[in-house]
Amino acid sequence: MDSTTQNKMRAELIAPCGMNCALCVSYQAKENDINRQGFHKSYCPGCRPRGKNCAFMKKRCALIGEGQVTFCFECASFPCERLVRLDKRYRTNYHLSMVDNLRFIRDTGMEAFLAAQTEAWRCPSCGGLITCHSGLCLHCQLETLKAKKTYRWDR
Repeated sequence: MDSTTQNKMRAELIAPCGMNCALCVSYQAKENDINRQGFHKSYCPGCRPRGKNCAFMKKRCALIGEGQVTFCFECASFPCERLVRLDKRYRTNYHLSMVDNLRFIRDTGMEAFLAAQTEAWRCPSCGGLITCHSGLCLHCQLETLKAKKTYRWDR
């Protein structure tokens, strides 16, 4: 399967906090409609597409909650304490750094970021995207997820 046809990286899927919603298991579950295959997974279209700005930060940050900044790096407090805590959890559990994502976007631009993300998260077997939450490709490794619905990064 070609990555140009499945789970494209798009700028509107990059949340203000630096989360790449295209890598989220709930987003990919929706895109692949895995509930048709016996799952009971919550679907999510991404933070920005559902008008939420950022699911992680909006309640604690007026700038994000009110849409006054596009990305956290635009704030004088970047990275704030809440973002640092979130980043630590995601680095530890999901092999993703929101702070690094934001710095990359700030320093090199969105187009370069999306290209780098596509390469970094491409499934070596089918060319789809692996999810940051499980480390699995929902195109060619769905059987692994079926066998262990709480599967996460070879644990």
